[in-house]
Amino acid sequence: MMTGRERVLRALAFQTPDRVPRELWALPGVARYRADEVDALLARFPSDFVGPEVTYGTATRARGTEAEVGNYVDAWGCPFTVLEPGVIGEVKDPPLADIAALDRLRPPDEILDEADFSRVDESCAATDLFVKAGTTVRPFERMQFLRGTENLFMDLAWGTREVWRLREMVHEFFLREIDLWTRTAVDAISFMDDWGTQSGLLISPKMWREFYKPLYAEYCRLIHQAGKYVFFHSDGHTFDIMPDLIEIGVDAFNTQLFCMDIEEIGRRFRGQITFWGEISRQDTLPFGTVADVRSAVRRVRAALDGGCGGVIAQCEWGNDVRAENIAAVFETWLEATPEGM
Repeated sequence: MMTGRERVLRALAFQTPDRVPRELWALPGVARYRADEVDALLARFPSDFVGPEVTYGTATRARGTEAEVGNYVDAWGCPFTVLEPGVIGEVKDPPLADIAALDRLRPPDEILDEADFSRVDESCAATDLFVKAGTTVRPFERMQFLRGTENLFMDLAWGTREVWRLREMVHEFFLREIDLWTRTAVDAISFMDDWGTQSGLLISPKMWREFYKPLYAEYCRLIHQAGKYVFFHSDGHTFDIMPDLIEIGVDAFNTQLFCMDIEEIGRRFRGQITFWGEISRQDTLPFGTVADVRSAVRRVRAALDGGCGGVIAQCEWGNDVRAENIAAVFETWLEATPEGM
C-alpha cells in the first residue's frame, strides 16, 4: 500500500496511484461545532494531506476572532462583519475606500518577520503524508478587502495609477511569503483567489491575463524552481482561464466544477492538470440525497478520471451539510473504476 505522499505524487504525475488521494475541507463552523463528526469521518477516510507546523507572527492590527458573529479585523486592517458563525464574513468598510489612504498603507510585514518556520522541516520529515503549505496569498481578494469590490472594479476599468501601486504592494508581500515557504521541505505550496461567478469570470479574460496572470506566473516559477508543486483554488466558473493556469504551471486546480460543463472540461483538459476536487457545495452536498452525491461523484469520475491519476477526491464540508453526504463522497471514490474510463 502506498503512503499518502506517494499516492498524491503519483496522482500529480499521472502514474496510477493505488487509489485516488483524498482531502476533506471542513469549514470553521463544522470544525468548531461538529468536531466529533469530523473526527469520526476522518477515522474512516484518513486524509492523504497534512499541513506543516508553522506559526506566523502576531499581526499588530488584528482584533477579535475570525468567523465568530460580530466583527473582527485581519492582519491588513480590513474589518469583517460576520452574521453567521463559522464563515469569514464581509468587509463593509474597506481601509482604502478613500484611495488617498494608500499613501499610509503598509503590509503586515510583522507576520512574516516574526514567523516561526523552525518546526516545518521536522514536521515534514515526521510524516508519510503529502505536506501542503497553505498561504495567505490571494492578490485579487486582498485588493477587494482593502479597496472594496466595487471600487476595485472601477479602478481596473479605468486603469488608475493607484490600482497598479496597490497590486505591486500586495504582490511584493506575497512574494516574500512564498519565498519563505520555498526554503522549507514542504511538498507543495497553495494559494487562492475566487475568480468566477456562476457563469464566467468577474472581469474579462483579457484583463485577467494582463493584470493578474503575471502574478500567478511568478508564484508558479518560484515554487517550481524550489522543486515543489503548485496548488491553486478559485471558486466559480473558471473555464476561460484553465488553459492559462496549465500554461503557467499550476499542478493541481480546485474549482467549482458543477458551475461548468464537466464533460467539456474533461475533453479539453484531462491529462494536463490534476483536478483537486470538488463536489457541488452549492446544491448536491447541502440539499441532495446520498444517491445524488454518489451520482455527482460518478459524473466527475467519468469525465476526469482516466484511471491513471490526475484527480483528487476533495470536498468541502459546509455548515449545512449532513455527515452522511460527505461520507458518500469518499465511499464512491473507492468504487472500482467504471469500465471504459
